[in-house]
Amino acid sequence: MSWYRTHGCGTLTVDQIGDRVVLSGFVARHRDHGALIFLDLRDASGIVQAVIDPSDQPGVHALAHSTRVESVVRVEADVVARTPATVNPKLPTGAIELRVVALEVLSMAEVLPFQLDDEGVDEALRIRHRALDLRREAMTRHLTTRATVTRIMRRYLEERGFLDLETPVLTKSTPEGARDFLVPARLQPGAFYALPQSPQLFKQLYMMSGFERYYQIARCFRDEAQRADRQLEFTQLDIEMAFVERDDVLDLVEGLYAEIWREVRGVELPRPFPKLTWHESMARYGTDKPDRRYGLEIADVTDLVRDSGFAVFKGAAGSGGVVRGLACPGGAGLSRRELDDLVAFAREWGGKGLAYLLLDASGEVRSPIAKFLTPAEIDGLRSATGAQSGDAILLAADDEAIVCRVLGALRPHLADRLALYDRDSYAFAFVVDFPLLKWDTDEQRWEGEHHMFTAPKREHEQLLDSDPGAVISEAYDFVCNGLEIASGSLRIHRADLQQRIFDVVGFSTDDAEARFGFLLRALRFGAPPHGGIAPGLDRTVMLLERTDNIRDVIAFPKIAGGHDPLTDAPTPVEGAQLDELGLRLRPRP
Repeated sequence: MSWYRTHGCGTLTVDQIGDRVVLSGFVARHRDHGALIFLDLRDASGIVQAVIDPSDQPGVHALAHSTRVESVVRVEADVVARTPATVNPKLPTGAIELRVVALEVLSMAEVLPFQLDDEGVDEALRIRHRALDLRREAMTRHLTTRATVTRIMRRYLEERGFLDLETPVLTKSTPEGARDFLVPARLQPGAFYALPQSPQLFKQLYMMSGFERYYQIARCFRDEAQRADRQLEFTQLDIEMAFVERDDVLDLVEGLYAEIWREVRGVELPRPFPKLTWHESMARYGTDKPDRRYGLEIADVTDLVRDSGFAVFKGAAGSGGVVRGLACPGGAGLSRRELDDLVAFAREWGGKGLAYLLLDASGEVRSPIAKFLTPAEIDGLRSATGAQSGDAILLAADDEAIVCRVLGALRPHLADRLALYDRDSYAFAFVVDFPLLKWDTDEQRWEGEHHMFTAPKREHEQLLDSDPGAVISEAYDFVCNGLEIASGSLRIHRADLQQRIFDVVGFSTDDAEARFGFLLRALRFGAPPHGGIAPGLDRTVMLLERTDNIRDVIAFPKIAGGHDPLTDAPTPVEGAQLDELGLRLRPRP
């Protein structure tokens, strides 16, 4: 028994009635009823109500009167039963209360910068006072869930023979994709380490070393623009396995997430999770991270309107573009202003606009473009999109990438606006068979769709020289509710094939050796076929806790511009530190 406590605040029950106990914790609420003062005491185990009666202890009453909310106190008290009228069924300790006989303020709180139950507090202010903010029930729950998820991940993988192995944090900069965070090397002026964007190459080296099953709860760093689901530093469950095929990796992840949802949410996820090819996902949903909680599937109607009297459709189809559309349930009732808003939304996403057909219940079709379409074309649009009377058909015509972007953004926009899905539901899926390469129009060269260490499908290796854009890879993504949870692939395990990929993306032999010589050396001495995946811990907890803001599930996050309101980082450093590193600052052009 500690001097500070004999019990946790939330552990007391009717079994302790009549006992004298010692508790320590925060003053969560302070209610002064004149004669009686009520303090709600909170610690990590929960909350209990304490009562201070001046007739019991006048000195204690005076001290309690001056004690501010969120002060830390120690109390000695007798556990008593509440009267039936005052029982609080919402609290586990709601059948009892404490009659305080001694009170000591261990740490008096100043006046709070915000109230913990105020949901409208500016986020920067909350993070500046993060130690206070983390006392809020929601934040405590988020981080407790996070700890539970990591515990399940470790147990699940270790039961299956995986080893928790570390990889370096100071490593080599290999600029591809997002920007690296650079760390100057004091002992080698002018040289820099990089913080890892992923442990990718090191976990592959583990496979080449014969460890076969690796995992790590890894911190990763990317110097990129922040969004609601991205941070400069983030945490992922990094997994790699030797002698596996694609479905071995996907089955492992499916089982892991089924176990997480079962234990944390009490939800039995329907299995197996669907697998969609990348081409199928882009065609049906306009994105490679589809939200499948609702329909609004996209239909390709290019051939149907190829010879249409509507010049926009005919022009797009004739120039190699596409015409695609979807049915909006109840959309025939949209006002002209609402339709104009949807057209403006399409333009914000890069489209030239949005065409629409309103299918009235009477059978009439209302649309500025209806006069350019034949009855057969209109019937064909109805059939292809599955539109019913009372719906609207929304159509986009342009290059395929632009149409995918517009309709892919329009789907969740409509689903939210029309409340087409259960926000507490989950729709997991795998997206497979990604293209291996994509064309960088700025650099005028091929680059990896995922990364340059992803294996092409065996039967597609022959296309690397003749038609690189047609090569399908062994890459896969794990998605849920429109969020990418994980990305992974089977890796290249032959030095000759890895060099061919470097050749295709424009790396000379010297460039490849300079950047990735350590990987190529290892590949030349034999490497088992291997593959892996890296589920994001932060995004997983976001889904479990039903929050759209990644900062809600990270204890000490950054906000816009990479600023940390808690410490004010990043900050300038002393000139002496720069001198020691051989660095000098100059104004940015």
